[in-house]
Parts: sequence; structure tokens; C-alpha cells
Amino acid sequence: MKKLLKSGKWLFVYSFSFYVVLHLFLADVGVKRYVPDYLPFPYFLNYLTGILMLAFIVSCTTGKYDKLASLLLAVYLLLVIVMVHLPKAGDPMELLNVFRITNMIGASLMYALAFAKDSRLATK
Repeated sequence: MKKLLKSGKWLFVYSFSFYVVLHLFLADVGVKRYVPDYLPFPYFLNYLTGILMLAFIVSCTTGKYDKLASLLLAVYLLLVIVMVHLPKAGDPMELLNVFRITNMIGASLMYALAFAKDSRLATK
């Protein structure tokens, strides 16, 4: 049972691999279309996001700066909600994305508190 429960940490971290693939290899058919028109350089932002998610995965895998990485991921996800999905919240699918990303924010913050090995950021 303990092994099953511990696998949740890695399921969370490695689930972002899917988003890395979407951002880095399927930009035209995937997520680039979510970049709002008011933001410049949609391809740059798309690829930057993929690289930053990859950095999160590497950071959590190595245990170096993983607390900072998970906190920054939570901030990024909050920005995605505010800048991308809430302006289109009249669409039920966008509202579903808001709830899905809110869950990811919660999981990211729980990771920072419960699993992060890096002790440079105080949590007390």
C-alpha cells in the first residue's frame, strides 16, 4: 500500500511530460492556439513553457530546487488560468480547464510541502 501511495508523487511529476511533448513537438496542432492574441511571440511563449515544464520535471527528479520549481509551477498555472482560460470562461470547456488547472495548482503546492527535498525555502 505504501508503494502505491508513494507512486502518486511520480505520477504527478511525470504527467507533465505530456505537456512538454505538446509544447515542444506539437506546437502547431496543440497548445500554441491557446496563447491569447494580445500576447506577442506565441511560438516563443509556447516553447518557453515546454522548456520550463521540462525543468520542473528534472528538478523534481534530481531533488535540486524542487520546492522552488513546484512553487513557480503553481504561479505559472495561476497565470494560465487568469490570462488564458478565465477570459473565455463562457465556454464550458474553458471552465473545465479552470477547474483542472486549479487541481494542478493544489497538487503542486502539496508537492512543495510534502515531497520536495530542497530545504532552501523555509516552510515553517
